[in-house]
Amino acid sequence: MTQQAIRLFITGGTIDKDYNPISGELGFANSHLDQLLTEANTTLAIKPHQLMLKDSLDMNEDDRLIISQACQQCAEQHIVITHGTDTMTLTAQSLLQNPQLNNKTIVLTGAMRPFKLSNSDAAFNIGSALMAVQLQPPGVYICMNGKVFNGNKVIKDKQAGQFTLPA
Repeated sequence: MTQQAIRLFITGGTIDKDYNPISGELGFANSHLDQLLTEANTTLAIKPHQLMLKDSLDMNEDDRLIISQACQQCAEQHIVITHGTDTMTLTAQSLLQNPQLNNKTIVLTGAMRPFKLSNSDAAFNIGSALMAVQLQPPGVYICMNGKVFNGNKVIKDKQAGQFTLPA
């Protein structure tokens, strides 16, 4: 049985932020996804590609179009997208609007704490998303903290710090 490759699009978000000891702020330098995948020791055929490194609150419709077009143009049918959690649902809804993605399985994931900081949920969420993208039928999903949600039936509960079904 031939293993299908998984495209991993990197867009930024907390998962890839790093602490700057001089400014005392979190920001972007480089993506840490290659290190995360190396440490995970996975044998999956994963093809990472960095589209951008942005805080999701700074993303706009042009950025979502870039993400959608990248998903549309890539040959892989299984796609994981790292994304900031604040506007992840907006990007999922945008991807659902593109009928040319109907035959692909797309899973968005991220982290509440940066990969480079202790007690991060990044590795668990990436592992969960890589599993989900192989098991879910075509569609757009959000995978966070071991749960998989349909991309148009999920909200971020900022009080609880987790994704959940709408009330």
